[in-house]
Order: sequence, then structure tokens, then C-alpha cells
Amino acid sequence: MASSPPPSSGASVVASSGALSSQPASFGVLAGASPGASASVPLSSCGGDNDPTSLALLDFSAPLNVALLDDVINAFYGAASMEQRVAAEKVMNALQAHQDFWQRADAILSQSKSASTKFFALQVLESVIRYRWNTLPDVQREGIKTFISNLVISLSTDEETFRKERSYVGKLNVVLVQLAKQDWPHRWASFIPDLVGAAKSSEGLCENVMVILKLVSEEVFDFSEGEMLSGKVKNLKAQLNSEFQSVYQLCEYVLHNSRKPELVSATLETLHAYLSWVPMGYIFETNIVETILALFPHPPFRSHALRCITEVANLQVGPAFDQHFVHVYRVFMGHLATLLPATVNVKEAYDRGTDVEQAFVQNLAMFFGAFFKNHLGALEAALLPQFAGGGAADGTAALDVASNPLMAGLDALLRISYVDDIETFKVCLDYWHLFVCDLFSSEEVGLLAMGSGGAQASWGGAQQKSPFANLGGVAGGQPGPSGPPKSRKVAYTPVLSALRLLMISRMAKPEEVLIVEDENGHIVRESMKDNDTLVRYKIMRETLIYLSHLDRIDTETQMIDKLSMQIDGSEWSWNNVNTLCWAIGSISGSMVEEQENRFLVNVIRDLLNLCEITRGKDNKAVIASNIMYVVGQYPRFLRAHWKFLKTVVNKLFEFMHEMHPGVQDMACDTFLKIVRQCRRKFITTQVGETEAFISELLRDLPTTIHDLQPHQIHSFYESVAFVINAEEREVTLRDNHLMQLMDMPNQMWSAILTSARQDPAILKQPETTRRLSHLLKTNTAVCHSLGHPFGVQMQRIFLDTMQMYRAYSDLVSAAIKEAAASGMAAQHSSKTTVVKSLRSVKRETLLLSEAFVVATDDVNTLLSSYVPSMMDAILGDYARNEPDARDAEVLSLFSQIIKKLGSAMLPQIPFVFQGTFECTLAMIAKNYSDYPEIRLHFFGMLRAITQNCFPAILGLSSAQINHLLDAVVWAMRHTEYHVAEEGLNLLEELLHYFAESEHASAFYRAYFHQILQVTLGLLTDTMHKPGFKHHVRILSNVLAYLDAPQKDPLWDVDASATVAAATAASRGEAIPEGSPAPEPAAAAAAAALYTDNATYVRDYLHAILLRSFPNLGSATSLELAKGMIERRSDYRAFKQLIRDFLVASKVYGGTEAGSLFDEEAAAAARREEEALHTRVPGMMPVSALPPDSMDGQPGFA
Repeated sequence: MASSPPPSSGASVVASSGALSSQPASFGVLAGASPGASASVPLSSCGGDNDPTSLALLDFSAPLNVALLDDVINAFYGAASMEQRVAAEKVMNALQAHQDFWQRADAILSQSKSASTKFFALQVLESVIRYRWNTLPDVQREGIKTFISNLVISLSTDEETFRKERSYVGKLNVVLVQLAKQDWPHRWASFIPDLVGAAKSSEGLCENVMVILKLVSEEVFDFSEGEMLSGKVKNLKAQLNSEFQSVYQLCEYVLHNSRKPELVSATLETLHAYLSWVPMGYIFETNIVETILALFPHPPFRSHALRCITEVANLQVGPAFDQHFVHVYRVFMGHLATLLPATVNVKEAYDRGTDVEQAFVQNLAMFFGAFFKNHLGALEAALLPQFAGGGAADGTAALDVASNPLMAGLDALLRISYVDDIETFKVCLDYWHLFVCDLFSSEEVGLLAMGSGGAQASWGGAQQKSPFANLGGVAGGQPGPSGPPKSRKVAYTPVLSALRLLMISRMAKPEEVLIVEDENGHIVRESMKDNDTLVRYKIMRETLIYLSHLDRIDTETQMIDKLSMQIDGSEWSWNNVNTLCWAIGSISGSMVEEQENRFLVNVIRDLLNLCEITRGKDNKAVIASNIMYVVGQYPRFLRAHWKFLKTVVNKLFEFMHEMHPGVQDMACDTFLKIVRQCRRKFITTQVGETEAFISELLRDLPTTIHDLQPHQIHSFYESVAFVINAEEREVTLRDNHLMQLMDMPNQMWSAILTSARQDPAILKQPETTRRLSHLLKTNTAVCHSLGHPFGVQMQRIFLDTMQMYRAYSDLVSAAIKEAAASGMAAQHSSKTTVVKSLRSVKRETLLLSEAFVVATDDVNTLLSSYVPSMMDAILGDYARNEPDARDAEVLSLFSQIIKKLGSAMLPQIPFVFQGTFECTLAMIAKNYSDYPEIRLHFFGMLRAITQNCFPAILGLSSAQINHLLDAVVWAMRHTEYHVAEEGLNLLEELLHYFAESEHASAFYRAYFHQILQVTLGLLTDTMHKPGFKHHVRILSNVLAYLDAPQKDPLWDVDASATVAAATAASRGEAIPEGSPAPEPAAAAAAAALYTDNATYVRDYLHAILLRSFPNLGSATSLELAKGMIERRSDYRAFKQLIRDFLVASKVYGGTEAGSLFDEEAAAAARREEEALHTRVPGMMPVSALPPDSMDGQPGFA
């Protein structure tokens, strides 16, 4: 360094514990090592725990052959053959599994010539530090600390070595910080002073100390959640805070005195890690921020300094420091004006820039987003004349971007927002969304009052205080010191107008649009949804809705102007017309009705005109997709304008004949979206018409669907059935319309049945099975939309469908037997093309039956006329079939029947069990992977029985109950979450119903221990962490049995003796190894230990925890067991206790533990979104509105 170091607080470079001395040392009580010239055992002989290589490396009676270990590690990372790699991997696994191999880490790190081997040794050592540290003797702990500390110093002191071994030193730094997390401050109080003192010896070592200090801050403040107990985290934060002065002095000294760019950059990175939490005095009562700002213009430090200033911008510390933040902003913008003048086209500069320059632009976006998010109010008060006490009272003072730093910053962020980089744009978008939401909230009452004649009345809902009212801005709408309220909206008029143009120009693709441009520039049907694009669309849509509320006229003007430039060709391109139409569709509901009507008339007319005058199939397909998207987004307009609605629907029918990929699908989807909100218009005779449109629609139906594919026909029939269902008063007319709709399918159905009676073999033909499947799917689609009125059609075809089901069951069985007779294995015979085709008819029959069961309201007719035939035709077939030929839809169907009929189904449950239970269990008990759909629906059916016919469960034999609980455990352990969740829900429900029955004591005596053990096992299995909330509820419910008024003891003689013995052992009492089982008298004495279930369960839990997690120690395990008993009735406290246990046991760490809190975060996000939808007109997506949700709204007939 250029000058002498700053005054020290008296810390010595050499710690009293021996850590951070000048030379590496060994761990202490460790085995020796031999460098070895070469491997004495060939790698090809490796093969597992007992192979020669493993035995040689694990032979602690001889020095470690480091060269042999190097050969093994190098073979794993660079083996010429897979056999060598696998062999090396087995040796490495054996070494990692050996509990004492870590003791050779010092020899490996000192003697190995392979960087990979050193990393392997550090990985083993880090695992010991993280999970076994407190079990090691003091001498070994001190030896490890001393060795690692000194190795770090020796490698960092020499500049050449430090640069050459940078990755190795980085891993050593991580291990050193893990050591500190274990022993600092209680066993290593001098850790921070030792680091600061060591940094003064050389600039190379000082640079690495900065890296270590940065890691310490990150580990304590950023990554501590889930890694350490909350109490320890709190202590470490307090300790680091109290010792920050020495860290600050070191950083300040380096920044003022060092001329070494690498050291200054490392120091800025360290400050970046500390600035988010240090006391404000260090930031605003020292020169540190000024120093960082002074470094910002210099290219080597620009990005590092910018990240530091961004961290300062993220601070939220109240108005007392507002003037400091304003000063920082002014100085920063002064520097930026030179680096990024207002005349620079940032998008073009970004495209030409280097990686460093592009990273700077992204960091700059983060800076502006952070500063405006947290301090916009302070900047407004200081930099906007109308909020600083000057300017016009109505907020109309003109603002010059060049002279006003706030407007200059917003302008810079707008220019950055056009950069062609998605990640940078998302950073900008996040702030713009927040910005316009804040502005809308400050102007909300006036804006919604302006729209009360239309949009607001359409959604309803009382005014609520905005949750964003005080977000980052001044209290817009509140009386200022000069009198009347001052409009923030007016002050930002130029920014908001430019922001509208940005959103229109870059609008993301909505989910409803199925036509996209591929990588070759061709227009094709979208093959897969892009979730990132959908999330971006949601944010942009909400942003543009706020912008529309803030100025509807400007929004309309910009969109109409952009559309006119598409028509005259001056800005025509697929991307431009797409983003414009997606933006137009996204603001549905945000305008007052009169304006929306005028706007849509112009938009639809111009789009239809554009479609007519544009040449080229791809061009027309793009425009067609946009027409369909826009009209589908404005059902309110269509309902109020019948002629437009009819024109649009007829245009959709035209598009249904367009063979370009994706157009027909979008036409069918859009038609369905429109009829959901406008269906009553189709059943009413409109002015100027001679009949209701439904009559014309049904009459022309054969022509309309002529060119559609089967799945599109199903969608069309679903839409028409939705229209028919709107005819609620004229039941006869509704039934007649239904018969007209089903006329073609019924004719085809009858023709097939007639042919089959004459020649049954026709049913085996692929064309017949395809047509039958299509007809059944058509009926199912109509049933979903029509609901209960579909009973007229179901009554007509039901018996035929059951006969068809029996016929195809026989054909499937015959085909399987025929395949088996030809020598095909049973598991393959049911998967032939012929069998799959035959089974498709059965499956569609089951789906239609299920749809009808869900739809019907006539439970008496369902029970008497439909269920007997279903049980006769379906249940027996399920039981007789080969496992691979059974359909999961059978189980789903009977789940719905049981849910619909409830206790009325109770007499039939034994037959349901007889036909499904044992045979299904035999299928799924072999492994966790076979028959996934059957598993899911099987447990769904069991849940339906438990919820609706629980007496049937009580009627099962003991063996059947055992099988049922075994099945539940299998489901809970399943690696597929949906299956596991069904099992967990089923167990919760069984516990609930058994607890309320007279059989509670018998049930808990039989299954209490099993349920407790299985649930604890799953709770501590990271594969099952998504089920955390269920596991906690089950444990809580099981332990709640202790509160039951009448309960038998949960222990028996043998179990209580076992628990008592385990508990005695945990308390240090002697239990001779291999001692015989307790005599009856001893067992009885052990049983006498317990006078209540709570004491017994406490000891039982203690024994389980101690056996499963010995690292917790007996005292901790006992405290946890007591806590679980004491907090069993307080769900929130119980859940927090379990979370702490999982962290303490190291089952979950880092983000895994953080995910245990996702339940609360997701619930809060849902509540916030629901509040937003009810408060802001247009915010609820059209696709999310319930059918007919706009009935009775202004302007609607």
C-alpha cells in the first residue's frame, strides 16, 4: 500500500487460539501421509467399499498415498472410459462415507498436485464442519481452524500464488467462513480483529480479507434463513454490527490510499455486502458515499460503485435522511449526464456495447428502480417545483428533462426500457408497474369518479384505502401547505405518455394468442406456452390498465395513431401489429363505456379493413389472430352492439374454414369466450331480425363445422350448448334446441349401432372406434356446458352407451387373450394398438358418464335409473380385467357418484370395495411408478368414501382397515406430489372422522405409533418437503388425541419397556448391550412409569428423535418432544417449532428451509391480487370473469 496502515484496535495478526498464524499446521491428532510417486494400485481394480484402492486409501495404519488419490479423482473428471469413471466414483463415495477420512484433509491439501483433489478434500471437510462440528474434540476443532486460517494466509500473501490459485483460495475462504459460523464469537472472539489485522500485512492478503469479510456478511445477513437457528442468527448479526467499525476503517483506508484496481474493486464489493444493514451513521455521517460517488466515473470501478450506490438507494430509513438521498441522487445524475447524455440512443448503444457496458446498463436500470421505488417522494419534494412550494398550484409547471434531475432519471430509465434484453426490460418493467400503481393510488378517488358512469359501475365495489397509497411517493391528493391538492399525474404527463408508447411497443403475447412467428420467420401454431412471457404479459397488462385510468384519452389516441400507421404501411410489421393489438385487448374494462364504444368501433373497423387490403396468407393469419384476440377481450362492447357482435361471430365462422395453422383453433376459442359473456344475445330476437341467432346458428351448423378438426368440433359444440343453456325459462324450446344440436351426432350414433347389430365385427374396425370416440367426446363437451338439462340427451343414449361398454369390454378381453395366445407377454398384450383403440371407446364412455353425474341435479333418478347399470357393467369389468387394461376413469367415476349421492350410496359401498379395493392395491403396491393415474384416482375414491360414507369404513374388517392404512402410507410416501397429497389429505380426514367416532381409542391404540413414525419420517425427508403443511397438521391432529376426554393408554407392556429403556439410555443410565428382553415383571414396572398418555408420548418422541438425529443431543431432543406436546393445540406455534427443528437437524438448509414459509407468502399474494381485482376496473382478466358476469350492467340488454 502507499502509506502506513491505519491505527489498529490492538488485535494481533496471530490469534490467541492459534488461528491466522503465518504457516500452515496439521490438524493435530491425525494420521500421517505419504506423497507417493505414483499409484501402487491400478484404478481398474476399483469396485466399491472393499476394492483395493478404497482399502488402501482408508488404511489409517499407513501414510496416505496422495498420488493414488490424485489418480482416482483425475480419473473421475477425465477418465477415458465410462468404466473408469464409475469405478472412481465408487471410491470417492466410499471415502466420503467414511467418518474419519476428513482427518486426512490436511495431508491432501499440503501434498496433492491436483486442484480437483484439493476441492474434494475441502468438500469432505466442509461437510464435517457443517454437520459434525460440535461432536469433535476441542483439540481437533482448534487444529482445523489453525490449519485452514494459515493456509489461507500463506496462499494470499504472495501475489503470483494468489492469482494462480484464485479458485482454490475461494473455496478455502468458504470453509473458513463456515468455521466462523460455528465458533464465532463464543469460541473465536478475535475472528474479525484477526482478519483486519492480517489485512495490513500486504495488499494481496488485504484483497482476500475483503473477500472473506464479504462472505461473512452474506452468510449472516443474506443466507442465514434456514441455515441457522433464529437465535444464533440474531447473535451473529449483533456481533458483526458491533465489530463493523474496524471493517469500516479498513475499507476507508483502502479506498483513500490504495492504487491497486483489484484491491479497490474488492473493497467496493465488500462494502456492497455491508451497506444494506450497517448503522446509518457510517453511510451519511462519514465520507464513504462521497468516496464511492467519486469512483463512479472511473471505468475500472464504475460497475462496483454503481452497485454500492444502488444498495444505498435500497435503504428505507424514514424522512430524516431524505436530504441525504436527494444529495446522493443529484451528484450521481451529475456524473451520469457526462457518461450517458440525454441524446444517446441507449438501445443502439447497448446493441453495439461490450459485455461490461451491457452489464452497466442493466445495473443502471436496477439503480433507478431502487432509488425511485424507495425515495421518489423525497425527490418530488426537492426537485419538482409544484411539490417544492413553487410552480402552479394545479401542477402544470413545465419540466425540462435536461435541467431537472428527476425527469432526467425517468427519461434515462425509459430509454433503457427499449434495450433488447429481456432481463433488463423486466427490471425496468417491475419499477414502471410500481410507479403507475402508486400514481393511480394517489389519484384514485378522482379517477374512479370520472369513470363512475361506465367502468367503475361495471365492476362495483366500495372504495377502499389503497395498499399502495404511501408507496415511495408523496401523499398525492392530500392538501399541501399552499392549499389545494396538487396532481402528481399532471407533473408526470410527458413520462406517462412515453410510458404508454413503451408498453404498446413491447407488449408481451397473451395466452389466448396461438399464432406465433418461428425462428425461420414463418407464422405457425404455438407448440408450447412460454410461462415467462405470460408473467410478463400480466405485469404489462396491469401497468397499461393503470396508465389508461390515468389518461384514457392519451391511451386511445396513441393506439388509434399506431393502428393508422399499420393501415398506411408506414409502420407495418408483424411485431408492430401484434404488440399493438395485444395492448388494445389488454385494457378491456379500463375505459368508460362511451369511450370504449367509440374506440372499439374504430379498432374493429380498421382491423377488418386491414385484413381485406393485406395480401399474403401469413399476413392475413397474423391480422386474423389479432382480430379474434381483440373482439374476445371486449364482451361488454359486443353485448351493447348486436350488429357488431353478429359481424364478429360470422367473421369467426369464416376463420373456421381458414386452414392456416392456429387460425381455426383461435376462432373456436374466441367463439367460446364470447358466448360465455354474450350468450343471451343469441337466444333473443334482436331488433331488425326475424328470429333468434341460435336458430340460424343451428340451421347452418353442418356448413360451419365442415372444415373443423374433431377437437375443434367439440369446442364448437361446447360453445353452442352454452348458448342453449341460457334458455332457462322456455324449457321445451331449450330441449328442442338441444335435439337440433345433437341431431347429426345422434344420426351417426344410430347408424353405427344399426350396423353393429347386423355385423358386430364392425366395432373392431379402427374407423368405427375413432367415430365412436368422437361422438362420445362431443356429448361430453355438450354435457359440460349444458349441465342438468343434458339429461334429455343422456336418457336417449345411456342404455346404448352401457351396451357399447360391455361390447368393448368383451372385445378388449378377447384381444388380450388372442395376443397372449400368440406368445406375447401379459404386460404387453394390453398395450397393442388394437387394444388401445378399443379401450378409447370405454374410456370416453366413462368420461361421459362422469360428466353427467357431476351435471345432474336429479339424484333420485341417478340412484335408481343410472347407478345400477353402471355398477353392473363397469365394476365387474374392472375387477376381471388384466391390471394393464384397467381404466383409472372407473375410479374417478365412482368418486363422483359417491360425492353426488352421499350417504344414499352407503349400501353400495361394499360392492365398490369388492370391485376395486384389493385388485387395485395389488397393482400399486409393487413400486411407486406403475399406474400413476390409477393411484391418483384410487386415493381420490377412498377420500370420497371417507367424506361421504364413513360408516362403510367402520364396517371394514380389521384386515381391511390394515390394508387401507397401508395404502394411505404408500400414497404419503409417493414421490409424485399429487399422489402424496391425496394420501396426506385422506389421512387427515380419517383422523378427523375416527376421532369423532366411538372407535377412536381402538384406532389410535392400533395405529398411533405407525402414523407418528411415518409422518416424522416424511417430514424429515427433503423429497417430501412440498407436503410440509400436511405433515404438520397430521402430527398436530395425532397429538390432539391426548386431549380426548375418554382415552385408553397408548402404551402396551412391551412398547413401554422399550421406550423406558431408550429413555434411560438417553439419560446416561447403563443399559447392557445385548441384554435380553425385559421380564414381565420388569415390563410391568416400566409400564408403571406412565400414568398418562402425554408423558408416554413425550418419551416415545424423545426416543425416536434421539435415534434418528443423534447430532441434536439428548437435551435438545427432549425439549423438542416436550414442545410438540405443549404446543399441539396451537397450530401456528406448533408449525414454527417444527420449522426450527428441521433447520437445527440440518434436514433443510438455505432456500429449502425458506420454502417452508411459501404457504403464507402464497396466501398473502392471493389476497392482494383479489383485492386488486375488485378495486381497479379492468384489472380482472376477461377469461377469469364468471359466465354472464356482465348481466345487468349499464348499456347491456
